[in-house]
Amino acid sequence: MKPDFIRSLPPRWHAPLVRWGFNWHPAYRCMGGRVEYVAPDISHIRVRLALTRYTRNMLGSLFGGSLFGITDGPLPTMLMWALGGEYIVWDKAASIRYRKPGRTTLYADFRLSTAEIESIRARLSAEPEIDCCFPIEIKDEAGAVYSTVERMVYIAHKNHYRQKTAKGDNK
Repeated sequence: MKPDFIRSLPPRWHAPLVRWGFNWHPAYRCMGGRVEYVAPDISHIRVRLALTRYTRNMLGSLFGGSLFGITDGPLPTMLMWALGGEYIVWDKAASIRYRKPGRTTLYADFRLSTAEIESIRARLSAEPEIDCCFPIEIKDEAGAVYSTVERMVYIAHKNHYRQKTAKGDNK
């Protein structure tokens, strides 16, 4: 679901539709993650990954691909929502560091503050395209960190992106 489509609906539907979109998207659903919470202004998304027979590896802990997979999507969605339709937002790169095996339900919280959005807007006013790195910790309910993911997101003004791709300049 594109944020522009959701924006045309009443504001009270925005967060529930983002949540529904993630939870029913086949790729996200099959990997085991469930979006538990979406803030009304789409500035916070909380994802849960339960240890089930579908998410358990042969050693009895959470499958690493599921841990990595639950971090795919929320940040670009939140950035698209915050920046509006005049920007292109793509996941560019990611890395994960496993700290310990997950043998319980784990959570990933994605938050974008107003200050972060203002900083991104300021950078975009000076440069036509930027890369932003966001660290995400995957934790249990008590707050113990099981994995750390770093996601790099590419953001560009649509006009710049169209000119760049028209020239064949794919960085």
